[in-house]
Amino acid sequence: TGKIAEVGVGDSILGRIVNPLAAPIDGKGDIAASETKLIEAMAPGIIERKSVCEPMQTGITAVDTMIPIGRGQRELIIGDRQTGKTSIA
Repeated sequence: TGKIAEVGVGDSILGRIVNPLAAPIDGKGDIAASETKLIEAMAPGIIERKSVCEPMQTGITAVDTMIPIGRGQRELIIGDRQTGKTSIA
């Protein structure tokens, strides 16, 4: 079609069951979307993002004292198998 893939958005889509292209599959008829948005969009730049300002406690005293982590912050956890990386995350 020469167009970039986009889906309908709006209040009418809330509570509906749709497929990955936002086509209704719940048998309640078509969705009258008020506007459309691109499926893939550029992520906001670092400056535009909300800053990490709320602390998050992991519950592991050693981690909390050595590495201050903020809620929403991405942190790389490296370790061998069976070291409990998933338990921390």
